[in-house]
This record gives sequence, C-alpha cells and structure tokens, in this order.
Amino acid sequence: MTWHLDWQASGSLIGTILKYLSGTMLIPLVVAVIYGEAIWVFVASILLTLLLGVSLEQLDSDPDIGPTEALLLVSLAWLAAAVVGAIPYVLAGYGTTSTLAHPINALFESMSGFTTTGATVLGSISVDSHSHAIMLWRQLTQWLGGMGIIVLMIAILPEVAVNGAELMKSEAPGPELQKLTPKIAETARALWLIYLGFTLLLILLLYGAHLLGYAPDMTLFNAISHGFTTLPTGGFSPKADSIGAFSAVAQWLIIPFMTVAGVNFALFWHVLKGEFRALTDNPEFRVYTGAIAALTAVLSAILIFGGAPTIELGGNTSGLTENTIRQATFQIVSLLNSTGYATADFAQWDEHAQIVLLFAMFVGGSAGSTGGGVKVVRWIVVLKSVRRELYTTIRPDTIQPVRLGGRVVDEDAIRGIMAFTVLYILLFGIAAVLLSLDSARIGYQLSTLEAVSASLATLGNIGPGFGSVGPFGNYLKFSPFSKLLMVFLMWIGRLEIVPVLALFVGGLED
Repeated sequence: MTWHLDWQASGSLIGTILKYLSGTMLIPLVVAVIYGEAIWVFVASILLTLLLGVSLEQLDSDPDIGPTEALLLVSLAWLAAAVVGAIPYVLAGYGTTSTLAHPINALFESMSGFTTTGATVLGSISVDSHSHAIMLWRQLTQWLGGMGIIVLMIAILPEVAVNGAELMKSEAPGPELQKLTPKIAETARALWLIYLGFTLLLILLLYGAHLLGYAPDMTLFNAISHGFTTLPTGGFSPKADSIGAFSAVAQWLIIPFMTVAGVNFALFWHVLKGEFRALTDNPEFRVYTGAIAALTAVLSAILIFGGAPTIELGGNTSGLTENTIRQATFQIVSLLNSTGYATADFAQWDEHAQIVLLFAMFVGGSAGSTGGGVKVVRWIVVLKSVRRELYTTIRPDTIQPVRLGGRVVDEDAIRGIMAFTVLYILLFGIAAVLLSLDSARIGYQLSTLEAVSASLATLGNIGPGFGSVGPFGNYLKFSPFSKLLMVFLMWIGRLEIVPVLALFVGGLED
C-alpha cells in the first residue's frame, strides 16, 4: 500500500498559523516601545513571518486534511514556529557578540521556548544583557506553546477547527484526548480560557506580593514573565538565578501553580461545572499528587539529615528548616512536571538527592496538562500491565483486563502506551550516547550523568540537568551537531514522539 500525502493542504494551513503567530510579536514590540528599546527587530520579524505565512497560504485555497495531513501539519507547524521564533534573536544579535546571534543557538532557544523545555544557551551574563522585549518574547514563546499552538488556532480559526479533532489528537499530551463539549473548537476555547485564568491569577498574586513588600524584586515585568512560564511548565526566567532570585513568599506562591500546571486541565473544567469529585476520583490525579508528596518527603529528609547545601542564593541562612523543605518541595514539583525552575543549585547536592531528582524527571505530568515527560497515566498503565502479566503467568486461563478509574483500558491503547514508553527510553539512551561521544570529539568534558540528564531534560522537555547543564548552567558549550540533536529531541518530545516518527516511516510500502 502506497502512502499518500496532500502536502499542499498542510502547508497552506501552516501558512495560516504563521500569519497569526506574527501578530503575537506585537506584544514584545509594545514592550520595546515602553522601555525605549529598538523596535526594528520586531517590526522586521513581524513582516518576515507574515510574508512567509501568506506565501505558504497560497499553496491551497481550500485545504482539506485527513489523518496523515494532520500529522504533517502538527509536526511541521511546531518546527516552523521555532524557526520564525528564532528570527528576533538573530536580528537582535546581528553585529554583536550575542550568543543568540548564531542561528543554531537562536533555533535552540526558540525550540526550547515553544516546546516549554526551558533549556538555554544563555549564561548568567547574557541573560541580564538582553532587552526587555527580547526577554519577554522568550517568555511568551513558552506561554504560546504550553497549551498548544494548534489548540489555540482551533479555538480562534474556523478553517483549522474543521479538522480540529484530528489535530488536537496529534498535539495533545497524553494517550487520549478528552472532548469536553460537542464542538472541538469549544473544547479548545475552554482549555485556553482555563489556562489564561490561572496565568492571570498567578500574575496578580505575584505582583500583589510585590506591592505589599513580600516580594521586593517581583516587579510587574517579572510577574508577567513568570506567569508566562509557570503555567506552561516552561522554566524560562528573565533572571539568571531563576526563582532563586526572589523571596520565599514568591517561591511558595509559584509552587501550587506549578502543581496545577501538571494536572489534566479537563479536570478543572469539570470542577468549574460543580463536579468537585472529578479531581479526587481521578486515579492519575491521585498518583500525581501522591508522587509529589512522597518524593518531597524523601528529598526533605535527605537534605535535612544528609547535610546537603541548601542555603539560599545570597547566603541567607535564616529559617534553615523551612528553607530546606521549601527547596525540596520546589525542586520536586518543578522537575516532576518538567517546569525546570530552580531555587538552588541542586547540581551541588549529594548523589542521593540527585537520584531522587532524576527519578522525578522520569515521572512527568498528567495527560492533558502542560507538563512534559512520559506522563503519570502511562506509568500507571505500564505497571498495571506488568502486574497482569505476572498474574496470568501463574493463572494462564484467567482473563485479567487492565482497569483505570473503574474503566477497562482498551488493548490497542495499552499497546500504544507500551510502544511510546519503549521509544522514549530507546531514544533517550541513544541520544545520551551520541551527546557523550560528540562532546568527547570536540574536547568538551561531559560526565555520564551530565550526558544522561541532558538527553532526558531535552526529550522530556524538562530543561535543566546536572553538572554543567544544571539549573544555573547552560547548553552553550555543546557542538552545533549536539545542539541540533537536542532541538530534534525537544521537538519530538513535545509532540510525544509518535506523530513525528510516523512521518518518517509513513512512506514505506507494506
């Protein structure tokens, strides 16, 4: 059977998406005007993105896409967004020694933004040296990518919403898509409104704490910046010291919103409709919150009794026990659902603490959340399936279905979850080896733990790893090949591997 693909239809809709994406650059343009910064960077970026979008739209005047075209559209739309998202970085750095002036570095930062990974090539000095407009664009890319570019377009564009179910299925994180309303466009709007509501609430709370004197450095710009990167579990911060640059009150305020970001947003829809047991009755939510509580308790014990250095940035040693518990809670929540913020350099903690954090990285957020990683629901199904295999080995005549929340999980869904998990682990391992070998080739000393964490942090859209790629490190010293490899990992990791890889094998004949 020959694989057929109407690439003109997909290309035309990608053009439509880019056309509207250019409009989001007006936000940093306004910021540039407010702060008296160069506006030509975003004026040129808007025009270039708009021109590319309009040109691609001409490929098909009446695009009609099927399942194959949906895969192509979703996959290439995210790649195209990262490419045009890099334009402001390159233009702003033109003629300077800026790290982002190099196209590969700019693409790395842009892909990390849109996929909400939070890995960066910017060091502590270069973060503080960029304009407010560039830094807000960096934050905004994460917010746009959090709930999903395609989901946003389905919510506002009728021409995209026609095939919205196929598109959301390809883009949505997790093994299944929960339709909340009869029309898929209404579901997309509901998810984005909930997402927007939580974002605005966090911004108000952070800036309110600043006005009351509890968060002196949390200015309106910083509050908006961290609102844009907390709910998408992004992790970018305009401060080189991440959330460690802010007060304990600001850190405690961010923790519950990071937790919320890793919850299936469909559950909040049910709560808003008065179905309050939707959260507590959901097995994935119970395991997700239970994992956070258990890992936080273990890490807190290790930090308190193990003597790990948990003194706050700036050398503040007051309230050491509260500080230790706060840092343990913050780091577990941040890494478990792939936010990637940090309040301490956990790369300096002892190996027991780092093992706990590495384990948290593998867990991931919930399906239907903005969190990355494997996803909690997949681990639940994998463990239940393993238990079933062990049970039926002893009792081969027994039929033992896998149940989740009282419902029998379809065998096709189980196979899909198993395939994804195997692919995830396989790609993570191969990439770690390639990063290690390539780093040795260029003379960059990369330990095994650093290579493993870099691979996991980019494929899982987590951001920071350990050692030189830790929370206050960066990915600048990697070779162009390794950076492009990690761009690929971030891309397929955000789209959960299968939609992208399916395109590579789709052309093969049966």
